[in-house]
Amino acid sequence: MNYTIIRIQNARFYAYHGVLDAERMSGGLFEIDAELTCDVTAAEAEDNLKKTLDYEQAYKFIKEVVSSKRFYLIESLAYNIAQKIIENFSVVQKVTIKVRKPSPPLGGLTDYVEVEHSEYRHKAT
Repeated sequence: MNYTIIRIQNARFYAYHGVLDAERMSGGLFEIDAELTCDVTAAEAEDNLKKTLDYEQAYKFIKEVVSSKRFYLIESLAYNIAQKIIENFSVVQKVTIKVRKPSPPLGGLTDYVEVEHSEYRHKAT
């Protein structure tokens, strides 16, 4: 198989995620990276645009998950984004999502906290 990796780097969203009530009420900036490993063999064999990855659509799915629900944990946010990508793009064999929360409320100075989650397409047996 031949694989192509498509990356969406540092997509930024203002959203209302966090454990603290103040985070969920006032919101904050979240940065997201998506790495999508695609099986280009299937797309090339069928020479079909529907089998390729529309990264504008992938961005819209990320935005939808970030804005549609409030998550207590950025781990849950990363998981839900990965699930949405795997469910909606058959060409994606693996997706890795990184979610960063800049300047988290840790009681000290920190650039960001980052979570990484990967999902793999499970082949039907």
